[in-house]
Amino acid sequence: MTFTHLARIAAVLVLLAGGMQLFLGIIIATGFHNAPSYEEALRLYAPGSSSWGQVVDKGIYKVLFAIALGTLAEIGFSTRKGAVRGE
Repeated sequence: MTFTHLARIAAVLVLLAGGMQLFLGIIIATGFHNAPSYEEALRLYAPGSSSWGQVVDKGIYKVLFAIALGTLAEIGFSTRKGAVRGE
């Protein structure tokens, strides 16, 4: 039961991180940042990424991973409840 609680917490945290990264990629792409240039914005806000598309892709991967992990945690909770009830 401990691991299902940890999986649920991890899924929420990864979902938040992925959503923020996705939002950051869109902000860099649209130009709503305080950096003087596109390259400077990437260097400041997303070090290690070569383009805004790469930032968005990483955010989408994190969101999809969080959804899968959350689904597995919910399955774990529902099977545990079924075992306790004797179903």
